[in-house]
Amino acid sequence: MPFLLLGVRGPVIGMVRRLEGGPIMLGRDASNQLPLADAAVSRRHCEILIAPDGVRIRDVGSFNGTFVNGRRIEAAVAVHDDEIRLGTCVFRVVDEELDSGADSGAALSAGPAVVRTMEADPIEDPEFELQQLARRLHSHESNRCELAALLELSSALPRISSFSEARRCFFEIVFRTIPVRRAVLALADPATGGLCASYGWERGSGAGPPFRLPAEALAACMEHRSGALVEEEDRARRTWLCPLPCQDGTAGVIAIEPADSGGLRSRHQSWLSAAARVAGGLLLTLHEMERLRRANRELLAEFEARSLIVGESLSIAAIKAQILKAAPSDATVLITGETGAGKEPVARAIHSGSPRHRGPFVAVNCAALSPALLESDLFGHERGAFTGAVSMKRGRIEAAAGGTLFLDEIGELDPAVQARLLRVLQEREFERVGGVATLRADIRLVAATNRNLAQEVERGSFRKDLYYRIHVVVIHVPPLRERRADIPLLAAHFLSTSAAPAAKRIRGLSPRARRRLLAYDWPGNVRELQNAIEHAIVFCQGEWIEEEDLPDPLLETAAPGAPDGGYYSSLREAKRRILLAALAECGGSQQQAAKKLGLNPSHMSRLIRNLGLRPEAGSMR
Repeated sequence: MPFLLLGVRGPVIGMVRRLEGGPIMLGRDASNQLPLADAAVSRRHCEILIAPDGVRIRDVGSFNGTFVNGRRIEAAVAVHDDEIRLGTCVFRVVDEELDSGADSGAALSAGPAVVRTMEADPIEDPEFELQQLARRLHSHESNRCELAALLELSSALPRISSFSEARRCFFEIVFRTIPVRRAVLALADPATGGLCASYGWERGSGAGPPFRLPAEALAACMEHRSGALVEEEDRARRTWLCPLPCQDGTAGVIAIEPADSGGLRSRHQSWLSAAARVAGGLLLTLHEMERLRRANRELLAEFEARSLIVGESLSIAAIKAQILKAAPSDATVLITGETGAGKEPVARAIHSGSPRHRGPFVAVNCAALSPALLESDLFGHERGAFTGAVSMKRGRIEAAAGGTLFLDEIGELDPAVQARLLRVLQEREFERVGGVATLRADIRLVAATNRNLAQEVERGSFRKDLYYRIHVVVIHVPPLRERRADIPLLAAHFLSTSAAPAAKRIRGLSPRARRRLLAYDWPGNVRELQNAIEHAIVFCQGEWIEEEDLPDPLLETAAPGAPDGGYYSSLREAKRRILLAALAECGGSQQQAAKKLGLNPSHMSRLIRNLGLRPEAGSMR
């Protein structure tokens, strides 16, 4: 008496096993005749043997027990349509002789019609049950394979959260089950009901561009939820259209071009119709979720770009547009600009708008550590790798897994560290210092520099291959002196963020203080402006920041419209005379002039720059 074990739930869904020959041992161990990958199943769980009265099942001392039709048994006889459960694995017993008269080729649902670009009979909407399909399809070997594929599809798709992965799974099962040369999946827009996206697939090559489909046939298939056969005038090419039903109507259309010029057999049409019922709603939902995630990332990137990057100048607007384009990808970004220009906020905005925004943002200043310490900080180290390595340490690359690694001042990297970083970018793998285990680097790299890396490559201080590896997307942040229109906005932003912690009620900047800010060249860029506003908040005595509350370097700059005999103008002129006299006595040497005046050399250099004395100082050498 021929019996089948049909897997209907759990890890065995889609499995078909003919019961013949001697007894079959089921269990988790690989030595069993039917091994089950289920932790709830014992190593040797139960034994199954065909008997004259049915299928005899004997539990062999399993921990979780063996169940027939929901009742725990030590030994029992199962007959046609009985259910056997071991752990989470559920089988159905099928007597092939009892079901031999079933019409295995009957349609699971009304399939596509064979009429030229004409609508077929509309698809009925009976209750879809896999058990009913099992009774129809199990009697022939080929149909059992098709049933297994359908069960695989129904169990695999609900577990997938990515539309691209679900689409790949759907196409692969379709192409494995029925003879298809190429196919197109066209999905509907839930808002308008029209088709919004289409995806192609070809046997042997996988994903590819979708081929053209007649608009009138697609519209008829969508509107009437009916299959159709589209034939070219010479009948050399046939395309089958099958709707993808869903709860709210039609999710889209699956169009296939059969591998055989004779078309599809009726059982293949029936299988495709059933597969469309299983996959339609899930594919449309995942596609819509992906669209919403993408729109959410774009809105988040725009919000972060507007909140982190303060300014309304044309250059800042261009930077925000570049951030919106670069953020959704995983490409390496190189941010260039002077020190303090605001490169890190740009990096943070890119991270916030990327698919990795839920992951960490790890910033590393490459100029702050020695080469040995930086290598350990980036890649981590094993215990005993060097003196002082008393324990294993995870590096910043590991800490940034799933997120973004921001390397500030990447031009300061030591050549040995550059070589290791190049391998991370090319192979996406690395080893800790002193380690041998290869680790995976799941990061997106964003780098920043105030140097001209192309010149550093020519001088040999920066690796050429690493330069081209990070020179993928380049965003240049202009200095503050080139975007003076942003100075009032930045000043107001820093004033609002710094006045509250200082417990002062400051309404803003006076007109003369604002003119001073606009007249200054800001060699320290945005960072210097922030420090200047914090300095002014400390010395401010009223509700408005006045000119005298600003730091001295700003007051040394000639303010627009200031009278020639004013206090600050006179003070500026006096400083100019003192510095020029000291430089003349020292033969133009700034170091000696600073020593003569009792100034720090860096302070001397800053005064020369702020007072506009560089041409005079240079001519004295």
